[in-house]
Amino acid sequence: MSAANVSPPFPDVPPVLSFVVPCYNEAVNIRALYDRILSVMAPRPETWECVCVNDGSSDGTLDILMALQDKDPRIRVIDLSRNFGKEAALTAGLDHARGDAAIPLDADLQDPPELVPELVARWQAGYDVVNAVRLSRDGEGLVKRTSAHAFYRVFNRISKVPIPEDTGDFRLMSRPVLEALRRLPERRRFMKGLFAWVGFRTTSVSYHRAPRLGGKTTWSYVRLWRFALDGILSFSDAPLRIASYLGLIVSLLSFLYALDLLVQTLLFGNPVKGYPSLMVALLFLGGVQLMALGIIGEYLARVYDEAKGRPVYIARTAGSWYPKAAAGRENSAGMALAQGSGQDLGK
Repeated sequence: MSAANVSPPFPDVPPVLSFVVPCYNEAVNIRALYDRILSVMAPRPETWECVCVNDGSSDGTLDILMALQDKDPRIRVIDLSRNFGKEAALTAGLDHARGDAAIPLDADLQDPPELVPELVARWQAGYDVVNAVRLSRDGEGLVKRTSAHAFYRVFNRISKVPIPEDTGDFRLMSRPVLEALRRLPERRRFMKGLFAWVGFRTTSVSYHRAPRLGGKTTWSYVRLWRFALDGILSFSDAPLRIASYLGLIVSLLSFLYALDLLVQTLLFGNPVKGYPSLMVALLFLGGVQLMALGIIGEYLARVYDEAKGRPVYIARTAGSWYPKAAAGRENSAGMALAQGSGQDLGK
């Protein structure tokens, strides 16, 4: 492995704060994010690090991250072997955060680092989780804002574990929360739900979410739909119950219709029914059955993924700054943690 891919030595004393930044094609935003973190943290007494996870970027994101790392050893770079998705990249960053508290940040600066002092103040007041609640979502269309608003409400109506409404990944989490998250074994990870599931003493602060600083989002409506579906299926069995109730209702209606046919036959004879009504009944029943099978299939696919036991992510390169306790093992979620020797895990 070339020297450019090896991180510089990092102090043995863990920092107080760990910023965790998943990065996918964010070359236009990385330097601005670094500058704003510097400006916020310069007057503060807390030591800090910034764990940047390159999630298989195809632009110059990795080169910029490595240049910043060479300039400032507080920048730590995890280069994943391919694009695993934001939830996996966020998991990788939280796994390798060494601070007493971790703060996930979006690389596009929609999550303002200027809110960090308020998050830290609430943490120092005794809270383990400090959520950042969005009062507004500038730069997003009406459809996206409306669908996001509806998702949180629907999710909380059907899930046994409600998530804070209008709250993304931007929050502060103490070390006990991070250790609890590392014990969760899910492969298809819906981090907002996992953050809520672990519990702990929680409070919130509010902010106005800014538009992206630069670049274009990769979250299409199709990806957002799949993400929402993953969240619902990971934390609720309501779709299965809905399929059961729908089947019960259809069966009851079919029984009542059979009784109606019997009465009409006994009283008025047995006239031949129309072909269109027969086709409608067949198509309706077939659609209900296929929908129920599809819902079962979605849950079964997730069981299949869990049974395979594949790691959530694989780090392509690693340096001596990885925690020594993580060297040569995997954590309980089966996530590949890099060797302390800095070997290339992709070979």
